[in-house]
Amino acid sequence: MSSDLVYVLGGASLFLAVLLPMLLQRIAVSAPMVLLLVGALVGLLPQFTGMDVAPIDHLEFTEHLTEATILVALMGVGLALDRPLDLRSFSTWRAWGATWRLLAIAMPLCIAGVALLGWWVMGLAPAAAVLLGAALAPTDPVLASDVQVTGPTTSGHEDFADEVDESDEVRFALTSEAGLNDGLAFPFVYLAIMMATLGSFTDWGLGWFGWELVGKVAIGVAIGTAVGWGLARVAFRSRRPSMRLAETGEPLLALAAMLLSYGVSEVAAGYGFLAVFACALTLRSAERGHEYHVHMHGVVERLERLLTLVVLLLLGVAMTNGLLRNLSWEGVAVGVLLIFLVRPATGWFALRLGRREPRAGAHPLGPRERLATAFFGVRGVGSLYYVAYATGQADFGNHEVLWATVGFTVGLSVIVHGIAETPAMKRLDRARAA
Repeated sequence: MSSDLVYVLGGASLFLAVLLPMLLQRIAVSAPMVLLLVGALVGLLPQFTGMDVAPIDHLEFTEHLTEATILVALMGVGLALDRPLDLRSFSTWRAWGATWRLLAIAMPLCIAGVALLGWWVMGLAPAAAVLLGAALAPTDPVLASDVQVTGPTTSGHEDFADEVDESDEVRFALTSEAGLNDGLAFPFVYLAIMMATLGSFTDWGLGWFGWELVGKVAIGVAIGTAVGWGLARVAFRSRRPSMRLAETGEPLLALAAMLLSYGVSEVAAGYGFLAVFACALTLRSAERGHEYHVHMHGVVERLERLLTLVVLLLLGVAMTNGLLRNLSWEGVAVGVLLIFLVRPATGWFALRLGRREPRAGAHPLGPRERLATAFFGVRGVGSLYYVAYATGQADFGNHEVLWATVGFTVGLSVIVHGIAETPAMKRLDRARAA
């Protein structure tokens, strides 16, 4: 294939990525859905047929590309959230109640449900089944953007208040869940790796719980919060005017914060994904009404759109060039059950359990809202990253089957949720307005 054709396809695809969000606002089709289908069609061209584009053959490239995409998405998600979260304020913790239930109840149940299906239906080894569950459990912060909050509210908007807060509980719950569960899925990915490499659970189970499940989470959150606090002090309150980046409007601070928080956390053996999200939340908590948050979110959003374009196009090309060659009916069944049964059921159960009266002025999660929040657990780039990372660390056997099942499930999620999200969210918006 000539380099000229690559430029043509790249330019046309980037043009689509820029244009699609505007064109598709009123119809039941999402931009990720169109980009995935474009990639699949490109993969059918004679110039691409037979190309070696399977993720399993390029694990390192796949891991780093998806890792970068998730990092940018997590930074954008954290900056987009208006609702404060103060570790010293119980009322703000209660305001995130739906998020905690989705993370503490729905996600572990979803991991267990998919792992059980992988072992029972697909015949996977226990370690591979746990990896499948951990990879497919998180709600994706990249491809779920159409059912998330759109961006930070600042003093430039007439609905700004001293303590701005989302009134859309569905979008807030899905956004905050996506920001946290990518990092919280990592302990279960390590559980699968340890099951594949370290033998009996009794030999290392306590260490896994204390370090992988608790210790690394605490380190990631602490480092992300510290980095965000330090950068916010410089950007908004530095004694030197030349260092107050909020006044100059330089948005690249968001990328610097993302890389610093992730790098420092990884060096300290914490979970970098959690550090990035905590850093973004801390930055957002500083001077909430400042327009600088809009500038930072804008540059992150553009970079996320570009990286998402590359990931979806390559995934589409791979799906029509052998990625699904080892897909079995059992793998199809697991993907379908996850999208239509496991995630909706576990999400609904978590949101229904322990439900309290809503805060004054908040929109409660009624039956329709709970159902929508439970259903729109989009699977995407995070699933690809976790499989690439884990299969590069240990031999789970049947790697081709794992990749085929994850690729099919991600594609199915993009199509199903892409078709359903526009009419569903519009219906909820109309009900809320009424």
